[in-house]
Amino acid sequence: MISARIVKTNSPLKVENLEQPKPIHSQVLVRVKAAGICHSDLHLWEGGYLGAGGKFMKVEDRGVRFPLTPGHEIAGTVEETGEAVEYFQKGDKVLVYPWIGDQICLSCKSGDEHLCDSPKTLGIYQDGGYSDFILVPHYKYLLKLDQNDFDSAASLACSGLTSYTAIKKASASPGDNLVIIGAGGLGLMAVQVAKKITNSNIIVVDVDNKKLDEAIKLGADEVINSKEVDPVKNIKDLSGGTGCEIVVDFVNNNITSKFAIDSLRKRGKYIMVGLFGGSLELNLPLVPLRAFNITGAYTGRFTDLIELVELYKKGKINSVVSKKYKIDDANQALEDLKNRKIIGRAVFNP
Repeated sequence: MISARIVKTNSPLKVENLEQPKPIHSQVLVRVKAAGICHSDLHLWEGGYLGAGGKFMKVEDRGVRFPLTPGHEIAGTVEETGEAVEYFQKGDKVLVYPWIGDQICLSCKSGDEHLCDSPKTLGIYQDGGYSDFILVPHYKYLLKLDQNDFDSAASLACSGLTSYTAIKKASASPGDNLVIIGAGGLGLMAVQVAKKITNSNIIVVDVDNKKLDEAIKLGADEVINSKEVDPVKNIKDLSGGTGCEIVVDFVNNNITSKFAIDSLRKRGKYIMVGLFGGSLELNLPLVPLRAFNITGAYTGRFTDLIELVELYKKGKINSVVSKKYKIDDANQALEDLKNRKIIGRAVFNP
């Protein structure tokens, strides 16, 4: 099988011919039809994240090992099954849930397998979907799809799931001002989800007018280009001068985190999602005086993905896929993502 692999961080991915695995027991071999290209893949390729004080947080310090085939947003068809597999057979259209845990930690036992203490995530801790085949360790990580739009379905497993979980965690009430920072793949999906499951006023902040135009098309009530105007002043103007109730930050760097905090009203909620890095200096007395809440959101449960796929099947949400690549173009794809040349999502079609 053909796979694009990170052999060494900050070096070109290498396209290799690997032996095609054969599934046993509860394993399923999936023929990849589409693999989403995610910012997490970019962080893997770069070797880590920027932390506090400019310190670089290496992914290898978190247990990532190279060489590795990245890609955790995977849709395709069942190619072959192990002898213990139930419910699935060759040819079934499937979406892969990649957030696999060790099954024994408290997170896994409570249903939060995506927050496992010793994760085994596909495309991060074991080979993923930048390939024409992937071995899924158990059929319980598959969801059946009822249509052939693999390109749109693939990103539900990460960008869709992350956006869905963050918006659910926001618990927006009717009339709340819900600010979404970042109109990339996650932010644009969040606009759609928020439009369907909340009755809030959706304000989207980004630095790219093309992406903001797309946000309006998908249901945003207001947009703000933070490169052209003061985002804090504009958010407060749009929320009656008091500030917004909720900020969901899909960028989450030292710039967005500061204006997110400054934009919140008393008792507001700030949900950090993005992994762009940096640090935030807090005026500590303001936290109790304004009683705001700061929390994080990272992907979601398998049950959340089931709910999200149902919305997708009913046509209530759809991933914005603007570019498609072949496996041989893996390096170009990541460069395009890094240079903000992709609106919405991009996918590999092996």
